[in-house]
Amino acid sequence: MQLESLKALPFASGVAHAVCDGYAGGAALQTCSRQLLRRQTELLAQRGWTLWVGIEPEFFPLQQDERGQWATSDTRDRLNKPSYDLKAIQRNHLLLEDLRSTLVALGFDLQQIDHQDANGQYEISYRFHSALLAADRYMLFKMAAHAVAERHGSVFSCMPKPFAEAPGSGLHFHLSITDEDGAAVFADPADALGISQRGYAFVAGLLRHADALCALCAPTVNSYRRLAASESVSGTTWSPVWKAFGDNNRTCLVRTVAGRLEWRLPDPSCNVYAAIAAMLAAGLDGIDEGMRAPPACNVDLYEQFRAGAPMPERLARDLIGMARYAAYWLAHCAS
Repeated sequence: MQLESLKALPFASGVAHAVCDGYAGGAALQTCSRQLLRRQTELLAQRGWTLWVGIEPEFFPLQQDERGQWATSDTRDRLNKPSYDLKAIQRNHLLLEDLRSTLVALGFDLQQIDHQDANGQYEISYRFHSALLAADRYMLFKMAAHAVAERHGSVFSCMPKPFAEAPGSGLHFHLSITDEDGAAVFADPADALGISQRGYAFVAGLLRHADALCALCAPTVNSYRRLAASESVSGTTWSPVWKAFGDNNRTCLVRTVAGRLEWRLPDPSCNVYAAIAAMLAAGLDGIDEGMRAPPACNVDLYEQFRAGAPMPERLARDLIGMARYAAYWLAHCAS
């Protein structure tokens, strides 16, 4: 047990929360995903590097109607383009404020809560942490969000694609690595995109192993409903269908921004520890093998797709292959 993680839960009287690692017979349990991520961060530390991860959860508060069908809890949230809808935020102020105050009580450094691209969908942003702590915080966030939503007669949904006609929910990872002097490994102010050669190689590793990473970052059948070039009521989905990267380009699998990387593949159904561990191993493979990233994409890939123009390679859809990839990467990360 991590004693420093022990804290009282504001939504469960008399109950404390603590983060634990899995052990068997006094040895680290190979099937413990937290131990998996710990192993990867320890290997990274041998280089004198630290991985920092900012996690952005997207979610829906849902309720069942009289027919037992699930729908968004705000029946008046019906704008064709609902992003940043202030009226919806005001209508749901009690739930969102309860979530905010609960997370603050748990030590979260919140940055914003906003309405996302789907009706009834929200996103929350809080301060980045070192990789292991970032994964711990995300698991605590989900526990708190479930409790708060239930308190308001709703269900907190992390489904990647709860509604066929609406954008799905992602779990974007904002990534940066610092060296032992605190310098940003991915950043180069002299570069046109502000990315260093190591940063580009890390991107290349992510793209090279993207099919394999699907198995851990987007692990369910519902995940693949999100990862589709589908239309939506709002006119956009932003799901990363094609293996490409671009500067501040949300239609790509990897978005570069201000000397850091945004890995857009994961969704909330993933095991966040395994997803970060495999992502880190793939990116470092790119660095160690000197992989070269493709040219940066500066177009809207959805518009290009609709126009029938040549496209980057799509992510794999073979679920059996994904399972094999998952087994390989879990073994690779644990070794």
